[in-house]
Amino acid sequence: MAEISKNDWFYEYFTETAKFGIKIKEHLVDTKSEFQKIDFYDSYEYGRFFTLDGFIMLTERDEFIYHEMLVHPPMAVNPDIKDVLIIGGGDGGAVRELLRYPGIRHIDMVEIDKMVVDLCREYLPQTACRLNDPRVSLHFCDGIAFVRNAQESYDLILVDSTDPVGVGEGLFSQAFYEDCARLLAPGGIMINQHESPYYEGDAREMERAHKKLSSVFPVCRVYQFHMPTYASGHWLFGFASKDREPLCFDAQAWNALGLHTDYYNTELHRGCFALPNYVLRRLAEAKSEQDGS
Repeated sequence: MAEISKNDWFYEYFTETAKFGIKIKEHLVDTKSEFQKIDFYDSYEYGRFFTLDGFIMLTERDEFIYHEMLVHPPMAVNPDIKDVLIIGGGDGGAVRELLRYPGIRHIDMVEIDKMVVDLCREYLPQTACRLNDPRVSLHFCDGIAFVRNAQESYDLILVDSTDPVGVGEGLFSQAFYEDCARLLAPGGIMINQHESPYYEGDAREMERAHKKLSSVFPVCRVYQFHMPTYASGHWLFGFASKDREPLCFDAQAWNALGLHTDYYNTELHRGCFALPNYVLRRLAEAKSEQDGS
């Protein structure tokens, strides 16, 4: 739930009794697509940002954290990644980061809502700047149906989804994860948006996702990053593979690429998989429920 106060503050409610606010300069876009409510704002502290159904998707100031941590860990683990599938990612940030690697051959980006992509191209060129690259194919359709029917194989699948409500709900199902596993090439990796461990509602969704992933992938790990504008600021990604461990990577080889990053580095790569005890307990409980089912 979100609200705009009389003195031009945007508020997103993390729970019924906790909210996050950004003072806005201008409400740039106020519209609805076939799928969701879409708003773009300009703010004093975070630059431009957009929301879907009242939830902040990204801001110009901190989007680099999310996109670097989505893309660079799997690229460091498997430097031979060439073919990539992105489910969601309509802002274009994941594509931008992937195309910094010369070895990327092709990206299929599947976004259900074309209006999101069109508006991000207009108002957020910072993230959408590489969507016209010839290596990128845009598919405006349901990601669940796309992976169910696809026959191609991918070295990397990025599930860059909204929260598990509305149009994003099916991207957290076990059937969807099974279809993704089928599409992964040997050595392939899947990264999924894994929610926050802090507020109870988000933490339950984290547990549900981990339980389902653990039943599908032999390697199922969770890593953390700090996202100022997401609920609690403590957010997670899931790392899933049939045969790749996330801490088995060549840090020297990645560093030799000379990529400039503002958040990710190879020391952080090692550290981000070390989780707080309260998170470890909930993940262990979720996995034990799966093992016992």
